[in-house]
Amino acid sequence: MNRSVALPSLILLLLLILSLSAGGIGQFLSIDSNAADLTTRFLPPSGAHFFGTDELGRDIFLRLLYGARVSLGVGFIAALATSLIGTAIGMGAGYGGGKTDALLMRLTDILIALPLLPLLIILSAVDVTKLGFSAAAGDTSLYKIIVLISLTGWTTVARLTRARTLTLKKMDFVLAARALGVGHVRIILRHIFPNLLNTVMVATALSIGNIIMIESVLSFLGLGIQPPLPSWGNMLTNAEDNIWEHAALTVYPGALIFITVLAFNFLGDGLQTALDPKTKRN
Repeated sequence: MNRSVALPSLILLLLLILSLSAGGIGQFLSIDSNAADLTTRFLPPSGAHFFGTDELGRDIFLRLLYGARVSLGVGFIAALATSLIGTAIGMGAGYGGGKTDALLMRLTDILIALPLLPLLIILSAVDVTKLGFSAAAGDTSLYKIIVLISLTGWTTVARLTRARTLTLKKMDFVLAARALGVGHVRIILRHIFPNLLNTVMVATALSIGNIIMIESVLSFLGLGIQPPLPSWGNMLTNAEDNIWEHAALTVYPGALIFITVLAFNFLGDGLQTALDPKTKRN
């Protein structure tokens, strides 16, 4: 495996395994990550609490792992959804051409012209319980963030897949399929889409890091994942009032956000290098 892919993959795999094992680790250590104990506030790192405790006496290490589960889950699910939406729109625009292309690309341009973060802040502030939805605060905020990012973050994938589709539909194997009377749907599924996978995979890997950043920013502003569900962003919010006396509370989630986003960016660049036919020939 390419080194530029292997190292970030190893880091992300380790983080994923630890986050999925958070429940078992908590049972082994006999610690409840949501249990507040004001008598154990701001404990330093020890054998009982690897990273110490926070302002409510909760174990920081376990909360970081549960936060990783939430942040990575939002990143993966929203990136997959944006890739599916963007790929469908990009293929439809590139292959359909004409008015279809113009309509879909003008829709894409309108969404690109809107400032993404302010738009998400406004939409995140909407109280979905007033729209008839009822659920726990953490679950509601989690689903809302995923849906909002999925509906607004597909534009980059759409433009990339459209450009690639415009090239593919003029190639000999597509023209030959048309000459043989193959239907449009079959051409898209059998000839266009498989040749877009490399582009979509790279775009998806790169978008995960960006989505984790967006989720962290919204959670930090109090508009993303809501307590008691932990995420790296709302952990930063909770630590803000104690940043001068207990800076480690901000260092741990901030460092994990930095490392994770950097790893996904390196993974995307590595995949682009590994999957590029020109690079392979060189």
